[in-house]
Amino acid sequence: MPTPLEMQRTFALVGTGGCGKTSLAEMLLFNAGAVTRMGAIEDGTTSLDYEPEEVRRRGSVQPACAAYLWNKNRHFLLDIPGDGNFTGDMECLLKGVDSVLFVLDAVDGVRPLSKKFWSMVRAENLPAMIVINKLDRDRADFHMAFDGLAALGVKPVALQVPIRRGETFVGVVDVLTGKARMFAENGGSSEAEIPADLTDDVSLLRDVTVENIAESDEVLMEKYLEEGSLSLEDLQFGLRKGVLSGELTPVMVCSALENKGGKAVLDAVEALLPSPLERPAFVDAAGAERAPDPDGPVACFVFKTLADPFAGQLSILRVLSGTINGDATLRNMRSEDTERLGSLLYLVGKNQTPCKEPVGPGAIVAVAKLKNTRTGDTLCDEKAPFALPMPELPPQLITYALAPKEKGEEDKVYAAIQRLLDEDITLKLGRDEENGDILLSGMGQLHIELSVEKAKRRFKIDIVLKTPKVPYRETVRGKCQVQGRHKKQSGGRGQFGDCWIEMEGLPRGSGYVFEDAIVGGVIPRQYIPAIDKGVQEAAARGFLAGCQVVDFRVKVYDGSYHTVDSSEMAFKVAGSLAFKKAMESLKPVLLEPIVLLTVSIPDESMGDVIGDLSSRRGKVLGSDSQAGITEIKAHVPMSEVLRYAPDLRSMTGGQGFFTMEFDHYEEAPQPVAEKVIAEHQAAKAAE
Repeated sequence: MPTPLEMQRTFALVGTGGCGKTSLAEMLLFNAGAVTRMGAIEDGTTSLDYEPEEVRRRGSVQPACAAYLWNKNRHFLLDIPGDGNFTGDMECLLKGVDSVLFVLDAVDGVRPLSKKFWSMVRAENLPAMIVINKLDRDRADFHMAFDGLAALGVKPVALQVPIRRGETFVGVVDVLTGKARMFAENGGSSEAEIPADLTDDVSLLRDVTVENIAESDEVLMEKYLEEGSLSLEDLQFGLRKGVLSGELTPVMVCSALENKGGKAVLDAVEALLPSPLERPAFVDAAGAERAPDPDGPVACFVFKTLADPFAGQLSILRVLSGTINGDATLRNMRSEDTERLGSLLYLVGKNQTPCKEPVGPGAIVAVAKLKNTRTGDTLCDEKAPFALPMPELPPQLITYALAPKEKGEEDKVYAAIQRLLDEDITLKLGRDEENGDILLSGMGQLHIELSVEKAKRRFKIDIVLKTPKVPYRETVRGKCQVQGRHKKQSGGRGQFGDCWIEMEGLPRGSGYVFEDAIVGGVIPRQYIPAIDKGVQEAAARGFLAGCQVVDFRVKVYDGSYHTVDSSEMAFKVAGSLAFKKAMESLKPVLLEPIVLLTVSIPDESMGDVIGDLSSRRGKVLGSDSQAGITEIKAHVPMSEVLRYAPDLRSMTGGQGFFTMEFDHYEEAPQPVAEKVIAEHQAAKAAE
């Protein structure tokens, strides 16, 4: 029997790393009967963190899905990792859900990264509920975490207040009903009196909560002003309406580790969050709308691809509209291929259950062995085309060079990493045209390290990770005129090319300019491009440190040729020789890449972080502080921040995060230039 769509819920768990999202998911699944025992992160036994890398580091590396029944209604949850290394695809994942459970840690409260994640949830217009977790911890502070919500710019509605005896979390007070419940050993609870020391607190919070709910609806506001109070039914109606519009954000409390508060969260998800039928229509790139109608034409969005030891790949898709079953044949709007879905699967982590009934909007199901479908694709009814636009992914922050342990296995390494790109769209693979290195770019050092670890494990290949070369550049100042003459006679036809060039430095960012100023045919037209090519190839090899020469102009203005011995090759060599002579006389300088670094940190870490940036030769451009979180912008040499992530983590107790993007090139200081040149010469000598 299909679940009535009005009662179906599809939501994501979002929050920073370490706030207990996976433990919360485990508690919800256990209370709903989807798993028979509660696993623990410490033991590596949770149902949603099952990859060996996740078990070893005790934290989520990839998103995980779970379907469960609550009050006989089908719900779907998506656990999104909270470490900045693994959240590059969060916008894509949020396209797969209708609402969010936003998880905070009762010890740390709102972190800088929480603010970033919250803005992403808001940008997707997803109704949300906040769960303050870890109330069993020694320094847990509900009021600190609740008051900190001001930093997110939300109108929080406290639905529960925790009851703590000493450092133990023993129960909750339901703010709307004014009733207390004390936790029992078996995961249940019993009604009790509100502790005397909480009476004033609860009364004050209830007044604020009732006012906030009343303000979100005109009819309720009038009633409240006339009668001075609202019935429980009025409050529940107003609260749900405010949640759906995004005006109100309910706040619940729990201890996932101790299985306290799980049933109340499950009830609140069902009572307050939207069904798939209540979400706005989806919009394609051209602005056409598609309503989440079970009787409409079929459209499904593939928001994640996961590896499967048996099926090879699982495409995780969310039904946007229409109703599908296992024999559906749909069109992939990107590849224009036809895909037959085969068996639909419900997931609880890595465990798969065949989906026996047709599923409609909001359902999250897995499909194995689609032939040409990847993350971000829309599959739809051929007669009613619709494609959900793929969100723009953030730029990769760090690049490493990869090499095989055994020489000659470069292609195997490239192929192994290529396979990972199917499931992790935030990785980028390329080759360094200057030295042939295989380059892997990602969202942080840990992201790259774990991706390489995964490739080694799955494809049985030894990969060595090397810090990549910083893309230094060389340039020239001033102007000079030189001759490049190439003459070779060694039996048979000789080689002759002769050119005079004027070379001068250009302002930063101008690039390379070639000017043909030959008059009177002293060099035939067909040989001019060869001189240009010779200069460009020599510039790519560099002069000081093997780095590309940039921002200069070459004007070829004179020369001579031989009717028999001249050729394109001879003039190419002449151009290259002229370039080298010019470099010798122009005293070239080394340029280093400067990045724009944006760091978000707690206010109290500001001094340490600014001092550290100065020690890295950084120039702070400005800072902005709001609600306890400071954002600093700085220009810093790229070479100084290749391994910035672990240092920032230790300076801010894991609470800081950063983004960086290339900004410009600047002349490198003498000591830096000397070091880079010496390293290049040593590497050359070793070859």
